[in-house]
Formats: sequence, C-alpha cells, structure tokens
Amino acid sequence: MTDPTRPLPYPTSNPDGLWQTPSMTSPKAITAMGAISLPHIRVIPVIVIPGIMGTNLRAKTDPSQGRNLALRPGEAAWRPPNGIQEKYKELKKWEQRGPAQRQQILDPRTLEVDDSGEIDLSKMPTVAGFNDAMGRSRWWGEIHWESYGQLLYTLEHNLNATFLSLYSHGGRQLQPHWSAVNAWDRRDWNASSAGSTAPLTNTEFEKHAGFHFPVYACGYNWLLSNGESAKRLQQRVEDIIQYWSSHKSDCKQVILITHSMGGLVGRACAKNIPGKIAGIVHGVMPAMGAPVCYRRITYGTETSSPSKSWAGNKAMAGFAVIAGKTAAETTPVMATASGPLELLPNHLYREPWLFVTTKQEHAPDRDLLKLPVGNPYDMYRDLKSWYRLIDPALADPANTYAQKLIVTIRNAIDQAEKFHTKTLDTYYHPNTYVFYGNDFNQRSFGHCRWVCEVSPAGISLNDVKNATLTGTAPDGARNVTFVRNGAGHFQLSTQQDVAGDGTVPRDSGAEPSGKVRQIFATTGYDHQGSYSNGAMLALTQHLIVKIVQEVA
Repeated sequence: MTDPTRPLPYPTSNPDGLWQTPSMTSPKAITAMGAISLPHIRVIPVIVIPGIMGTNLRAKTDPSQGRNLALRPGEAAWRPPNGIQEKYKELKKWEQRGPAQRQQILDPRTLEVDDSGEIDLSKMPTVAGFNDAMGRSRWWGEIHWESYGQLLYTLEHNLNATFLSLYSHGGRQLQPHWSAVNAWDRRDWNASSAGSTAPLTNTEFEKHAGFHFPVYACGYNWLLSNGESAKRLQQRVEDIIQYWSSHKSDCKQVILITHSMGGLVGRACAKNIPGKIAGIVHGVMPAMGAPVCYRRITYGTETSSPSKSWAGNKAMAGFAVIAGKTAAETTPVMATASGPLELLPNHLYREPWLFVTTKQEHAPDRDLLKLPVGNPYDMYRDLKSWYRLIDPALADPANTYAQKLIVTIRNAIDQAEKFHTKTLDTYYHPNTYVFYGNDFNQRSFGHCRWVCEVSPAGISLNDVKNATLTGTAPDGARNVTFVRNGAGHFQLSTQQDVAGDGTVPRDSGAEPSGKVRQIFATTGYDHQGSYSNGAMLALTQHLIVKIVQEVA
C-alpha cells in the first residue's frame, strides 16, 4: 500500500528552469508525502484580449506624459463595475458627469492601462496555490473581471489538467472537465459531431498534455487606434516568450483568445508576428464593424431592445448612463478617438446600411436616401449634412482642441480608414477559428434608419439630402427644414429583426467565413456575456486543443 499524499501549492518557475513550491516539515509520524504536478517544459502561453471598454484605464501615473485635467495621477478613469453594488456606485458617479467632464476624463492622450482591477477567485475551481497575486502577475487585473474572470480561470484550471492519475493501480484517465467538453452537444455550437468538432481523440489529448499553458491577459487603451493596441499586444507576446525562454522552457508561440474589438487588435498583432502566434480563437468579432457605433455617436447609447426582457432592458439603461445616453455625452468621447471610430462599418460592410425614410398618409414608406455611396469614410468625414456622424458643436465641450477640432476629428477618421484598409483589410492568421452570434433573440443594428413619421407631400431625394438641421431633441431626434417644402422630425429606428448578439450583426460576425479554419454561427448569449456562456467556453477549450495539434 502506498503512503498517502497531500497536494502542494501551485509551482512557479525560477530562472534556472526549475519548478519550486513551498512546503513545511512535519513530524516523522506523519508519513504523507507532498505531491506536486510539474508543468511540462514545453510552454504555450494563452493570452486573453478583451473588447472595447473591457480594459480598466487610469490617468497616467506620470503626468509629464500627458496630464488628465479631471483626475489625479493614477486615479481610475474607466473601471467597469463588478456586481450590483459596484454598478450602482458607477451609475451614480457617471450620472453627475456632464459632457465636458466626460471628455476630460476619457481623453485618450492622458490615460494608460490600469492593472489594479478586481480579481476574485473565491467562486472558481480550486487550483492548489494559485491565488489572486499569481493572477495579478499575469495581468488579469487589467481587464473586467465579471466579463472575463470565468474565462481566465477556466482556461488556467482546465488546460493544465488533462489526465487524472490513478495512483491505486497506475495509469490515468481523462479529467472530468475534458470528458464534459467531449460530451457537449455539438448543436450548441451549430456544428455536427464530425470533422474538426468530433470529440477529441486520445492522441489529440496526449499532444495537448505535452505542453504547459499559463494564461495571461492583455488590456489596451481602447480609445487609441487598434493599431497602437496591437503594438502593445506584440510587446507582451514577445515579453512572455522571453520570460519562459529565460526560465529554460521551450516557448516559441502563444495562443490568442479575443473578444469583440480585441479580435481586431489580435489580427493586427498576428499580421506583424505570425510565426509567434500558434493560433487564434475570435469570439463575437465585428469583422466589418457595426452600425450600432454610428447610432451611439449620433443618438447616444441605446437604453433598451425589443428582444430584451424587463431585467435586460434595465441593465441596458444602466449601462447607457455610464457610457452616455445622448449624443451630447457620447460625441465628445468618440469623435476624436480612433479606437471607437474603428468599430464603424468599414469598407467591407455591405452597402447601403444608412437610410432616410419618410412616411406619408395613404402611401408606402419611401427610402429616399441610401448611404454610403462609395467610400464610407467620406461619409464619416462629412461634418455638414443633417445626418452627419459627428456634430462638431457637440465634439469639444471642454474646449480641448479649439481651432484644431476639425483637423483632429478628420485625423481620427483618417486613422480608422488606414487601419481598416491598410493595416488589417482581410488578413486572418492561418490557424484561426471564429464564433459569432446568429440569434434572432438578440436583435442587432444591421443598419440604421432615420424615419420621418409625418412628411410633407411630394418630398424628394434632393429635399432630404439638402435639408438643414435646425435642432436636436433630448432623445436624439433631429429637426430639419427642407429647402422648398416645410420641415421634418427624424428619429433613428430601434434594433431591427436582424440576428446577431445584440451588438454585432450576423453579417459582420460571419465575414471571416471562408478565410479561417472554421466558423461557428451560435446562439444563446448576448455580446458581453459570450465567454460566460457554457457552450462557448467548451467550444473555446475544444478549439485550443485543435490549435495545439498544428504546433511542431
């Protein structure tokens, strides 16, 4: 009969390439032996990249690098709340912040990633010795815990425990969490049980078990261009590889797991260093952008959806208070920030997606204007039409840019165009998998439509196109005067009957089809909750094992 064993804390690697863990001496009468599961010398780090607004930001700790006019050095600027109490506090805080203060707080030139965000392992599966401090050393505190904590810890726990040793009679068997992944109903992935989604084989698990998978996060200043964020991610990839290599491990590549806009960051990074990326899993990526971005700049953040429950709409209304309910609150933040502007429908998005529609008694609705025509960025640069994306009168309430405002806005749009058409275009890493929302219960803005409920008789295309903006209502509606035929009151329509995830419409999520290893059209979750969904967590783990099979 073998002596009993007790698990020792999670091991760490020292510069000599040796694994070490603390242990305590015990009396001779206690015969239990300390047991430690040593990670493999071959290492493939996994890096989670969040979506827009998923990274904690603070005022730069060194104000000489850019002083924030509303915050003390190091003070939190953007901290997505975790839990009901935090959400209530944040809501109350942002309710008191007007357009000028919002602009000053979220000035991209004065912010940096904040790594001191919440990490709460209390509800996670137990991994002996893995604690908050270890998560913080992997930069988990940079990103929103409520959105990504379950993903981070599930990967850390499950990827590094493939087989269960059977000490009583030797041998081993598959860990229960991997048996659950193999048994998952493939219909939840909208896939058959054949081909690349067939249950993973013992041979595949054996290869997976030959690697150690330390899980990291990489936040970024989401107000800056995704091209800049990609440089930050690239540096982190190189630093992590260097760390493990200097600790005598065999580490040459990483795996990227991205959410939403993080997919654009990941693709741009992979394009620069494809050989250092073993593969990528993109979740709910707006590959062609999303019309909801136009909606939020011109009208404010949506406060409800026809497809949401009462509780869901209440949550949306609360988020809108924080993100900005009106154009007066959102425009000062987004108009000069390349990152948010890079979520606009890009040059690949199917045209037209912006409509001006009039209604007349005893006559069908008429789409008098269909945009964009040609280059969409020219439409974004238009600052004069009544249906313009950006109203300069709302863009600089803090007088930050003064006479340079128009140039600053256009430079930000130019940067978005460059990122879409030059930096990224249609590039995908060759070992890429994608899942996206294709759910009719999560209606999304597949297009935006300005609707005039009561229109003058005989109104024409030229009347609508050349109308003059005369005022904006508190709810975002726009009042216009037609050149020759009265006035109109235009409201932006709500989410249409377009499948998606509530944020990214189906067509944008599906754009990578035919350009990646496999794409999954899935349902059952909203945009922000995609990696908290059990089916998507299982799919992500399955795909990581598939990616590993391509590693030499």
